[in-house]
Amino acid sequence: MTTEATPAPDHPVAPNALRNLVVVSLCLTAAILANTMLVLAVPFKAIELGVGPSLVGVIISAPYVLPMLLAIPMGGLVSRIGCQKMIIAGALGMAAGPGVTLLLPSVPSLFATQAIVGLANMVLIISAQTVVSSLASGKRLEQFFGWYTTCLSGGQLLGPILSGFLIDHFSVNASLTAIVFVPLISAVGALFFSREVRRSGKAARSKARYRDQWRLLRSNPGMQTSIMLTVTALFVLSIHSSFLPVYLESLSLAASSIGLLLSIRAISSMAVRLAMSRIIDLCGGRNRAILICIVLITGSLTVTGLAGEHYALLVVLAMIIGVAGGISQPLSMVILSESVQPEQRPASMATRLMGNRGAQMLGPVLIGFLADVANFTVAFAAVGSVLLVVFMVWVVRSGVFSQRAAAQ
Repeated sequence: MTTEATPAPDHPVAPNALRNLVVVSLCLTAAILANTMLVLAVPFKAIELGVGPSLVGVIISAPYVLPMLLAIPMGGLVSRIGCQKMIIAGALGMAAGPGVTLLLPSVPSLFATQAIVGLANMVLIISAQTVVSSLASGKRLEQFFGWYTTCLSGGQLLGPILSGFLIDHFSVNASLTAIVFVPLISAVGALFFSREVRRSGKAARSKARYRDQWRLLRSNPGMQTSIMLTVTALFVLSIHSSFLPVYLESLSLAASSIGLLLSIRAISSMAVRLAMSRIIDLCGGRNRAILICIVLITGSLTVTGLAGEHYALLVVLAMIIGVAGGISQPLSMVILSESVQPEQRPASMATRLMGNRGAQMLGPVLIGFLADVANFTVAFAAVGSVLLVVFMVWVVRSGVFSQRAAAQ
């Protein structure tokens, strides 16, 4: 299926679709809340244990390693076992992760916590995206993914605030203890899925092999578009999250002002997702929305390095990145969902997740290297420009957009 050729707006939804959407949104919001709380708690725990900055960086990147390697076979496991059971298992894993550090506070336990949480989070995301992708198609699916990702953005926004409050007023261990209990909401919530979600999947084992996913990727334009869109956007978002604070701190900007910029970005993503389907229509369809998002998000990263101490401009750029990122991520899920067969979705969503984790690992490493060699102005400008050029070269050489336009 093409990215533009969508069913009519009144396309029927799956039985109990709204019920399952509410349940999966609740489950994943609680899980993302716990995950973003941990993002703040782990570095503070590492510092408390006397860990140096370089090792802290390695600990922070640890959750992304195993998902890169295991995402595709995990997608096959989701297909065979079923989304409800895997969401419960992932939630219990999210709860167990910080418990390791609480019971055995040490550097190895931090790595174990990060590895467990990374795997559990991967299971939750693949399962949840598979559930949402099965609920509808066309404009309704755009709306469903928009609402779902809006809820996740809420968890991302509240997680650091809650974790920081607990650390400031109590202790790091208090934050870790809270993180143990928050994912249990996901485990309990998953019990309320309808019968359709509770059924185990029936995908063949071959659907979850790397070779089969590579073959599908090479032959499926929709899957290519989805992954190129999400990887490009995540590359920028990971750089903006990881190194904007470092860049602005070097310019002596107050920490509260830096935090406000990141909150503005998160709020912008939440707001735009509520009207995602309408905004795609205003852009002139999915293809144009994709191109506009890529131009905006890469262009904003390029200009960020030139903004310097012009805080008002930094606010505008953060809003643009939030809006473009807020549309690109759920839109890439919609495109992928409609481009593969239902039994292929878990493994294909896992392939998409693997690309995301690769971007989240490579982006900060690359920008850090460029900043060391030159400076942040050059690094932001170079990465933003190169990403835009690479995406546009892929659009021209693949011809996917022109082929779809011709097919309509």
